[in-house]
Amino acid sequence: MRIVRFHSSFESSATVSTTEIFRKLAGMFMKPVTLAVEAGSRCGDVVPAMAEANGSCVLVTDRDGRLAGIVTDRDIARRVTFQTPPDVPISAVMTAPVHKIGQLDYAYRAVALMRRHNIRHIPVVDDDDRPVGLLDLHDALALTSDQMMVQIDSLSAEGTQDSLRAVKTAQVGLAQELFDEHVPAHEIQQLLTDINNDIYRRVVASALKAMEAEGKGTAPVEFAVLVMGSGGRGENFLFPDQDNGFILADYPDADHTAIDAFFIDLAQRMTTELDAIGFPLCRGNVMAVNPVWRKTATQWRDQTVMWSRKRNFLAARLFDLFFDFRSVSGRHDLAFQLRRHVTEVMARSQGFLHELYRNTGDHGIPLGWFNRLVLERGGEGHNGRLNLKLGALLPLVEGMRLLALKSGIADTTTLGRIAALGEREVLAPDDCDYLADAFRQFTMFLLRQQIEDFQSDREVGYYIYPNDMLKREHDQLIDALKSVDNLKTKLRVEFTADVF
Repeated sequence: MRIVRFHSSFESSATVSTTEIFRKLAGMFMKPVTLAVEAGSRCGDVVPAMAEANGSCVLVTDRDGRLAGIVTDRDIARRVTFQTPPDVPISAVMTAPVHKIGQLDYAYRAVALMRRHNIRHIPVVDDDDRPVGLLDLHDALALTSDQMMVQIDSLSAEGTQDSLRAVKTAQVGLAQELFDEHVPAHEIQQLLTDINNDIYRRVVASALKAMEAEGKGTAPVEFAVLVMGSGGRGENFLFPDQDNGFILADYPDADHTAIDAFFIDLAQRMTTELDAIGFPLCRGNVMAVNPVWRKTATQWRDQTVMWSRKRNFLAARLFDLFFDFRSVSGRHDLAFQLRRHVTEVMARSQGFLHELYRNTGDHGIPLGWFNRLVLERGGEGHNGRLNLKLGALLPLVEGMRLLALKSGIADTTTLGRIAALGEREVLAPDDCDYLADAFRQFTMFLLRQQIEDFQSDREVGYYIYPNDMLKREHDQLIDALKSVDNLKTKLRVEFTADVF
C-alpha cells in the first residue's frame, strides 16, 4: 500500500469574485489526495493508514493508477468496523463507480455534482483517469453565495428536456454578469461553449440509456461525438445551431448495416433533442444524421485525403465546415488521432489550401472611402446595422485557419492560432497584437449585442448598431476592421502571389 500526495492549488474565497467560480477549473481548487491505495490492499491496513493521515476518504486505484473507487469515513463506519475481516481487500467495500471530475472541467460542475448526489468529496482526475486531487464540498460552498448557487443549479440541471432548455436561457444571465465584471468576451465564449458541450454529453448519455432500455443494446463500437465550427473552436455565441458528427471505431464491412442502423438512431435522437432544447437544426445538414458526417476513423482519414486532392468548391466547402472539430462525448482519442492526421495532410496540401482560399477568401470588409463603415441599407429590418460575423469575424477566423493549416498548427482556437503563428514568425509581433485585439473587439461587440437583443426580446443574430456606439468604440471597430483588411492583403499574396 502506498500513500500518494499531490500538489494543491486551492484558492481561498478571498480571491474569488462573485462569478469567478464559473471560470475556474476544478484543478485550481483541488486539495491534495491524502491517501490513495491499490484495489487489492487489505482493509486492515487501509483503516489505520486513513486514521494516521487524518483523512476523511481514501481513493482506490487499479494497477495502472486509474481511479477505481472511493472509501469514505462513512463507508468505514457502515461497512468495515466490526463487520469486515481485516484481510478483505478494500475493493470489496469501496463505492464504485465513483463520481469524478476532470481537472480541466469547470469547478461549478463539481459543486453541482456533489450537491445533486449528496456527496462530500469528489476526486479530480487527469486525462488518463488517474487521481490528481480532491474537491471538498464544504470548501467549494465557501466560495459561493446563495445567488451563485441558484445559477449553478440552473446551469447543471438534470438532463430532462425542460431543464436543459432552461440551461440555455440561464447562459444569458451568466454572460451578462460576467460582462458586468469585465470578463473578456472570448473567455465568456469558452464558458458558453463548455456549457453547450456538456449539454451535448448529457443528451447523448440520455439517448444511449433510452436505447438500451428499449432493448436496442449498447453502442456496438466505440465512438466520439464531434462538434464543429464555433463549438469546435471554443467560440460559441449565445444560440449556435448544430454542427456535429460521429467518428466510429473501425469495424468489419460485413457488420455495417447493423452498426450504422444503431448510430443513425442515436443521431436522430440526439439532433431532435438538441433542436427541442435550443440548438436549431443545421440548415446545411451538417449533422450526424447525414452519412457525410458519420464515418469510421479510417473512412474519415480517407475522406480528408480525398478532399485534399480535389480542386473544387464542394470539397473546399466541406473541409472548411469540418476542420474546427472537437470531441464532446465518447472516445476523445479518436478525435485526437484524426486531428493529428488532418494537420499532417493539410501541411502537405498547399494546392488545396489555395483552392480553400479562393472559396472562402471573398468576404468583403465593410469599410468604404476614408474608412467609413458600410452599413446595411433597407430590407429585412437591418437598416443601419452591420453584420459583424460575415464582414469581420469570419474573414479573421478563416484567415487564421488557412495560415495555421499551411504551417501545420493543430490548435483550433483563433487566439491560439494567432499566438502560434507569431511564435513561428509567420506573423509579425505587431500583426499578432492587432489581430488578437481585433478578435477580442469583435467578440465583445457581438456578444454584448446578443445579450441586449435577447433581453429586449429581439431576434438574436450577428448584427450590431454602430451608430449607437460610443465614439471610442466606433474608432476601435474601424481599427479592428482595418487590421482584418490588412490580413486579407497578406492572404492574397500568400495564396495567389497577387501583390496588387
